[in-house]
Amino acid sequence: MATEEHAGGLQIHPMDQFIVKPLFGDGPIEWYTPTNVTLWMAIAVLAMTALLVLSTRRRAIVPSRGQSVAELFYGFIHKMVEDVAGHEGLKFFPYVMTLFMFVFLSNILGLIPMSFTTTSHIAVTATLALLVFFTVTIVGFIRKGPGFLSMFWVSSAPLALRPILALIEVISYFVRPLSHSIRLGGNLMAGHAVIKVFAGFAGAMGVASVVPIAAIVGIYGLELLVASVQAYVFTILTCVYLRDAVGDAHH
Repeated sequence: MATEEHAGGLQIHPMDQFIVKPLFGDGPIEWYTPTNVTLWMAIAVLAMTALLVLSTRRRAIVPSRGQSVAELFYGFIHKMVEDVAGHEGLKFFPYVMTLFMFVFLSNILGLIPMSFTTTSHIAVTATLALLVFFTVTIVGFIRKGPGFLSMFWVSSAPLALRPILALIEVISYFVRPLSHSIRLGGNLMAGHAVIKVFAGFAGAMGVASVVPIAAIVGIYGLELLVASVQAYVFTILTCVYLRDAVGDAHH
């Protein structure tokens, strides 16, 4: 170990920040082991509870700053769900709102120095994406029955092309969880890795470190934008998928 540390040269390990570690001890990680991932997911849930529940408990006519922020998020997501998924999609507004706030707060908390970005892990984003996938599929069959499968049959296309298009649509449907999760996790992981690389250069360049530090400031600002945009994209895609399940439903 000592030989590796004194081998010389600039050593930057940008992926070390994504290592899952147990909170207590150094033993193996089991499914029940508290880790840095579970810690920061719990912090995101507590932050969401504080913003949406505690700050709005008085529901004043003249809102406090916390209530104003909560109402802003509420109105924004409510309009998104109604515009994209339609009136029937509003029944799933609490789920979509919770999903957005968890992803958004996890992204923002991950930008705090020495924190852990839970949404940079595919295990987390894939779980969220699979929940959306199974929710849409189950709701689609409950509401439409076998008619839910009609979304794969492009009736407006020439008859000869319909089987081919149906196969493409089926493949596209089952790839949704993969693209849904990788888009979020990949973007956050890449941005944090770049910041770590520039931080490594800043620590090794002495006086000239002003250049990588300036780059870090610029990238950090960009990451704030990415954290917000990726939460929005993840949520609006959820609404688009919900539209497949609840759209054109007549009861």
